[in-house]
Amino acid sequence: MATKTINVDMLAKMFLAGAQNIEAKKEYINELNVFPVPDGDTGTNMSLTIMAAAKEVTALEKPDIREEKQIDVRGLAAACARARDTAYKAVMKPKEGTILTVASGIADKAAEMAEETDDLEVFLPEVIRHAEEVLEKTPDMLPVLKEAGVVDSGGQGLVEVIRGAYDAFLGKEVDYSAIAPGAGTGVKITASDAGEAADIKFGYCTEFIILTEKEFTDENEQDFKEYLSSIGDSIVCVADEDVVKVHVHTNDPGLAIQRALTYGQLSRMKIDNMREEHQEKLIRDAEKIAAQEAAKKESESLAKKSDEPRKPMGFIAVSIGEGMNEIFKELGVDHIIEGGQTMNPSTEDMLNAIDQVNADCVFILPNNKNIVLAANQAKALVEDKEIVVIPAKTVPQGITAIINFVPEAGVKENEEAMLEGIKNVKSGQVTYAVRDTHIDDKEIHEGDIMGIGDAGILAVGRSVEETTKELLAQLVDEDSELISLYYGEEVKEEDAERFIAQIEEIYPDLDVDAHFGGQPIYYYVLAVE
Repeated sequence: MATKTINVDMLAKMFLAGAQNIEAKKEYINELNVFPVPDGDTGTNMSLTIMAAAKEVTALEKPDIREEKQIDVRGLAAACARARDTAYKAVMKPKEGTILTVASGIADKAAEMAEETDDLEVFLPEVIRHAEEVLEKTPDMLPVLKEAGVVDSGGQGLVEVIRGAYDAFLGKEVDYSAIAPGAGTGVKITASDAGEAADIKFGYCTEFIILTEKEFTDENEQDFKEYLSSIGDSIVCVADEDVVKVHVHTNDPGLAIQRALTYGQLSRMKIDNMREEHQEKLIRDAEKIAAQEAAKKESESLAKKSDEPRKPMGFIAVSIGEGMNEIFKELGVDHIIEGGQTMNPSTEDMLNAIDQVNADCVFILPNNKNIVLAANQAKALVEDKEIVVIPAKTVPQGITAIINFVPEAGVKENEEAMLEGIKNVKSGQVTYAVRDTHIDDKEIHEGDIMGIGDAGILAVGRSVEETTKELLAQLVDEDSELISLYYGEEVKEEDAERFIAQIEEIYPDLDVDAHFGGQPIYYYVLAVE
């Protein structure tokens, strides 16, 4: 019997199941990241975003679908088209071979199927199958994916969301333990117990590269994928000439390795115990929640104590690291949001911060390109204050922006001055590689030190200081006047002082400022103006 409509309860279940599925698969999606930095976690960030929305859905007493009571095939096709259009508009320079391409493929197939059937049981699997086909083609659209031997991580995340939604549509039992309990959705949700072991079906994340000794045909690839499917899940198998990159979650890595050896020699083998990693994550999450609660209480306490009148302009900055936070506070920032690549603040975080700033106009410094959208979404939701988002993409840009702020000037004049200021900042970051890859014409191995500029990876080496020098050499030009260095939590003060003295000798005609940033992961954050 055909299924022609979805009611509000089923829609809520599908949305929550999609959110749960990407939460369950986020580590797998993280591993697809081409950029080898330790905090560029697509899966984590996608999960954080959708889980925040999912928790709002569970809290609804009586969810509805606005004007509609039921959704049919045409309604879903229209929703897919609108989602695609919204996604493309949100990106200044859309790039194919990414999540945008997968969203576009979904919308196109949905429109096609809406003309052929009104049965959701026919419509949904065909749309998902096409999404998977488009995802598999993303390496052919982006050379960087081809080089790394992976599909686009964002596109994979979108596919995982719709796969989870389809499971709920089929009536499969879904574990909603990662989503906070709520009422009204018709979904039975149980909160997870941090003290219990994770229910991970396949415990070992297994990765390796096959150096094939003969042609690895399409038939070989299909056979190998089918074998991997019989012993695990979360499978990636991408062939490129005489190299095959393999990823699988399994309880017996040896079986995957034995079969792979029939095709050639193995290289860059890596096996991680995901159950052990999950326990460590639970501890980290508990510590993070405790820190957030303490910060919230402190913020509420400060708000209650403040009897000052509402001022004309105030500031919110996204920052991470004790030293960075103090620098922003000293420069007059009213509220700091802890966040960064791996922990992108949500729109809700932005709204809560805006509530804490007692000002008619609030300037937001996202200091990360991935956070600008959340800041703009918050801006659209605020009615009682003027919100100005200064699209600073790095912490140095954010610092320069607020240095250009003049209290006596108006909102518009300050906005223009800050935007002009960040144009003159070249940023750099020095960190370590978490995986082997080939990117930006550079061969990178796990553990290498990378110097990353605004346009990509500019320097690779084995020494933090030598790589930093090489990065600076590419940032400094004849117009440069100032070098600012912020050293991270892993750099000793005496080592930083000695290194900064070397930089002053190399660039005697430039001013060199040094500060303790205290940022994790990045040994040095640089700015050249």
